[in-house]
Amino acid sequence: MTDMRPTTLLALLLTASLHAQTPAVPSNIRAGFAERDITPGIGMEQPGGYGKSFHRAFHDSCKVRVALFDDGKKTAVVIGLDSLVVPRQVVLDARARIEKTTGIKGDAVLICASHSHSSGPVGMVMPGEYDKASDLVKKLAYEESSCADAGYLLRVTSEIVAGVMAANQNKQPVQLGFGFGHEDKAAFNRRLRMKNGQSWTHPGAGNPDMLEYAGPVDPQVGVIGAWDMQGQLAGVVVNFSCHATTNPGGISANWIQYLEKTIQGGLGTHAPVVFMQGACGDITQVDNLSPYQRPKPEEWSQLVGGRVGAEAVRVLLSMPKTLTAPIDTRQEVLKIKRRPPSPKRVEAATAIVSQPRPKGDITDWLFAKETVMLDFLNKTTPVVDCEVQCVKIGPACFVSNPAEYFVQYGLDIKKGSKHAFTFPCELSNGIVGYVPTEEAFSPKGGGYETRLTSYSNLEITAGTRMADKGIELANQMTAEPKPEPPKAPPFAAPWHYGNVPPELE
Repeated sequence: MTDMRPTTLLALLLTASLHAQTPAVPSNIRAGFAERDITPGIGMEQPGGYGKSFHRAFHDSCKVRVALFDDGKKTAVVIGLDSLVVPRQVVLDARARIEKTTGIKGDAVLICASHSHSSGPVGMVMPGEYDKASDLVKKLAYEESSCADAGYLLRVTSEIVAGVMAANQNKQPVQLGFGFGHEDKAAFNRRLRMKNGQSWTHPGAGNPDMLEYAGPVDPQVGVIGAWDMQGQLAGVVVNFSCHATTNPGGISANWIQYLEKTIQGGLGTHAPVVFMQGACGDITQVDNLSPYQRPKPEEWSQLVGGRVGAEAVRVLLSMPKTLTAPIDTRQEVLKIKRRPPSPKRVEAATAIVSQPRPKGDITDWLFAKETVMLDFLNKTTPVVDCEVQCVKIGPACFVSNPAEYFVQYGLDIKKGSKHAFTFPCELSNGIVGYVPTEEAFSPKGGGYETRLTSYSNLEITAGTRMADKGIELANQMTAEPKPEPPKAPPFAAPWHYGNVPPELE
């Protein structure tokens, strides 16, 4: 008997549907997709915390994921990295090499990190960043903090360039589809209003002092699908807001691996899946108000990636196609000041870190370390470059920032944008740490993300400035109409089988 499993049946039905829609006219848009491997080695540092941690096992590969679009007049590239962050220098170097090798303008290349906490050593301290600091601060930065690996950064840069070159070489005429899905059971705001009037981050399951979530979520699953002219899926872009902190066990793309598996398995394809992280500075998979036991890491990764991937499949199956998608880009680099720690705070922190690291709870020691490191940065680089970039692909507009950006700003950008599909992309083209809302710095705010560290330290209006600039740049570009399905032919006659009265005998 023929094995007609559900996945195979779905793929066959999709293929038949797509072939039925194969257009007879040529496409005005070409697209190319590519992947490159950036899996770190066992023993490399695992970024994501304020201290050192090292990879001891392998779970799945980390990738550079490239989607390239060419409308015949302009080319734009959106790149998703399975990495915690993307350092600014990596972006600048990769863009320069891409422009030299392909002719694609650097300001048309958007590079977005997924924020996988189980990926390679791209942060937090950059090579040479503290070379001119005192011996104490150098020791704290290089020996006690999470550090990027210079060789790994060069590899990531090279693979970004190679991925864009491959996508540019294999680009082909395509049909594009655009859509939004809805997934509200995979991600939650991790900040909670407390009875003391403050907002805390992850107050702990069952904490009786929790009142309600301190902020919203963004349940939209943004999707772009590209099919070749024979109706075969060529690539997918997905935008969703959720920290990649499920950590399934060892080196991993995190839950994005299961996003990819769900889409590829559900549609019977090997087409690349490019993930662009949404505004999720305060959004994770953890539901602090749930009374139930949390899933294990592997199960949690499958749950988040599977639910978001399944919603993306639903959108792909129903989205109308277009053969025209004008491309445009905008970019501006904002200069934003750091928040300096007070001299009194620096003095107290220096006294703490001048003593050996304590045993047991080291929270106070860690954040004292961060204070003295920030004091050095504020004296050497008190102003930070924050690039805001917009990339329009037909009716979709990617609006990027280099922050771990609170979700409310992403919602504000969507509301202010005139484009049919707006995809906020955080941790893009650089890294400036957490950027909370201004409300989070008010007396009823607080929490982990508002702590002043060498990683997160921008002035409190930074998020608003980035959002306003993103909306401004996005709205400088022409908004394209949503694609619509083909119109039905004019009415001719009812179905003869059905236009009869009831038959009772």
